[in-house]
Amino acid sequence: MTFDAKRLAIMQPYFLPYIGYFQLIRSVDQFVIYDNIKYTKKGWINRNRFLRNGEDKMFSIALESGSDSLEVSQRLIARSFDREKLVRQFASAYGKAPFFKLAFPVVEQLVCNDSSNLFAYIFSSVKSVCSYLGIETEIVVSSSQNIDHTLSGKERVIAICKYASATHYINSIGGQELYDRNEFQSHGLALNFLKSRPFVYPQFGSDFVPWLSIIDVMMFSPVEDIQAYLANGYDFV
Repeated sequence: MTFDAKRLAIMQPYFLPYIGYFQLIRSVDQFVIYDNIKYTKKGWINRNRFLRNGEDKMFSIALESGSDSLEVSQRLIARSFDREKLVRQFASAYGKAPFFKLAFPVVEQLVCNDSSNLFAYIFSSVKSVCSYLGIETEIVVSSSQNIDHTLSGKERVIAICKYASATHYINSIGGQELYDRNEFQSHGLALNFLKSRPFVYPQFGSDFVPWLSIIDVMMFSPVEDIQAYLANGYDFV
């Protein structure tokens, strides 16, 4: 699919998410990350999965207790969060991976970021991974957009698109249940959904575990292969 005008995507912040998140960033001209949305406890904002001993295991950022009404940008990382311990877990899991020496310094640096603010910590990590992968998309935060921030759902998405002078809104494939193409078209916006194709690579000779954190991809794949998949390993529907 070829686009002639400005493409925009909007997503929640996620800590070291799967490769499809970075495909979405790579596929647009501007990527907006929500900082002024409510933090969801059972979501994936501050956790993801990595490979350890052939199985997927969870890792997470521990948070200070806070009201359920707090936004992501208002949540604080727990003082008990042991960054060095998480670094050691990644080193233990991937120390023998073929691209460990290249990718690990990036992972170590972003994990050891000393920010106590959850959003700032995640935002920095997203930019670090994008830099490693050569993604040059402009990334902005939602609160910087001059719109009515009391809006929610598709109304908020449409308002951000209009503020950014976007003509195409690109969402992940899961958004098919949330957004109606005809409604977006009534506002002068084309709507498409990005569907990632399978990306399979060797994982220590074990059965492949798909859709883990981007860390897993970085440890087992050369940057050139990742970049090729980011550019071509998906379809627009």
